[in-house]
Amino acid sequence: MNNEIERNLGSQPLDQIMDAKGLTANDLVSASEEQITHKMVTRGRKGRRLTRKVQFKLIKALNAAIAIATESETETEYTLKEVFSY
Repeated sequence: MNNEIERNLGSQPLDQIMDAKGLTANDLVSASEEQITHKMVTRGRKGRRLTRKVQFKLIKALNAAIAIATESETETEYTLKEVFSY
């Protein structure tokens, strides 16, 4: 089946951002105001295709976790194109 959607897209920028900022999946889950799971974060880092809704939840959680870690809200917030390459 050649027309099947590719589901595994390789390591995503989310993974590099989290490593650079010293964040873990638990940091994102704790910082999120919405319901996200460790499994969602892991899938996002590894490049498993996620729905747009889940992608936006992860971006909001990432931005919140960075704000908590740096104790500042002046740092730029990440966008969809910066966090996911698909």
